[in-house]
Amino acid sequence: MLLALAYKFTGLRAIPLLLMVCKVGLALATFRLALAGGASAWIAAILSVVAQYVLTDLQPPAVISIIFFAIELSLLVRSRQTGNTSILFWLPPLFLLWANLHIQFVSGLVLLGLFLLALVVEHVLRGFSGRLLSDRILPLPLASVGVAAAISVLCTCASPYTVHLFPDFGTMLYSPTSFQFGAEMRAMKFRSPQEYALMLLVMAAFFALGKKHAIDMFKLILLVTATLLAFRIQRDSWYVVLAAVAIVADGFRIGKDNKESASSSYHLEFALATVLAIAIVAIASFRLPDQNVLRAKISEHWPVKACDYISANRLPAPLFSEYAWGGFLIWYLPQYPVAVDSRVDLYGNDLVEKHFKVVGGTDRLETDPSFVSAHTLLLEQHSAMADALIKLPALSSQFQLLYSDDIAAIFVRR
Repeated sequence: MLLALAYKFTGLRAIPLLLMVCKVGLALATFRLALAGGASAWIAAILSVVAQYVLTDLQPPAVISIIFFAIELSLLVRSRQTGNTSILFWLPPLFLLWANLHIQFVSGLVLLGLFLLALVVEHVLRGFSGRLLSDRILPLPLASVGVAAAISVLCTCASPYTVHLFPDFGTMLYSPTSFQFGAEMRAMKFRSPQEYALMLLVMAAFFALGKKHAIDMFKLILLVTATLLAFRIQRDSWYVVLAAVAIVADGFRIGKDNKESASSSYHLEFALATVLAIAIVAIASFRLPDQNVLRAKISEHWPVKACDYISANRLPAPLFSEYAWGGFLIWYLPQYPVAVDSRVDLYGNDLVEKHFKVVGGTDRLETDPSFVSAHTLLLEQHSAMADALIKLPALSSQFQLLYSDDIAAIFVRR
């Protein structure tokens, strides 16, 4: 909805502008997280740059959840280092806003649960031997933390969906179909420099924890959990990046002997970074290209010309299209309802899985009702289905190729 409002007033410029805001917001969030961990401004800036390098191809609204997760983690880390539970009462308004922007606020609740678990374990360990725990960690009263956590959970229900988002979390983000067909849901293959940089960052975090003579139970639980998740699912690598930034920053911790000075420096450095970031975005926004340039840029990656052909020639509906193009077609070609798009929770796993199997050639075309009822087909130019409709006599006799370019091909039933 925010993007729709921005698009109404600024057109296509809203997209690069939102991307810039998200990127700068992510840089500020990781910078703040490193400062909260105790690093100096320069070390925090370096860790923020590393995080920016490792986290590539992130798009809204996922970036919004990453930013909120980083803010939450910085509040938790700060409260443990200062022993101040009043910091945690910033969490309820954070979750209230988060729950009304993106469903991944549930990940934030999981993080809060891990924090409570670590406090309980540390409370038990202190009963046996306080020497097992880091002296940098000040004990927090479980009652105060529990109250802040309970209010945070209640705030997540203050949305149009109330409690109904919780059962949908797994369906939307971790559906069986996404694991089967989504490349971003697979384990890392270590084919890019960013993946090796991520591994080095995680190794540095484990080293920073291991060199201590006492246990930081929260960071240990967080790092192990985030590592298991990140190396299993590429899309979720940001969890371990944020955890590693906080932990590595703690290895460069400064100002431990003068808490008031360290706190003042923390707020001043982050305020200066925020002002600088706002200035950069403001200057860059005046240099955004015009609508025609942006539309030409979109046509390099999306079937703009093919859609223009469909609209100009009023080809018959319904339309059968590629899964990845569904969201684009909803915006660019609204008069043609799409067969499927990325909203797996809306269509259901069975329908989306059937679409992928038909497009991939593992199931017969007539087993997909959306294909059987379609009169116009918009396919990737070099896809297996497009080649089959052209080369196989049994299919080429039923479908006629009307248009093709470097991106898309259009077929209609004869």
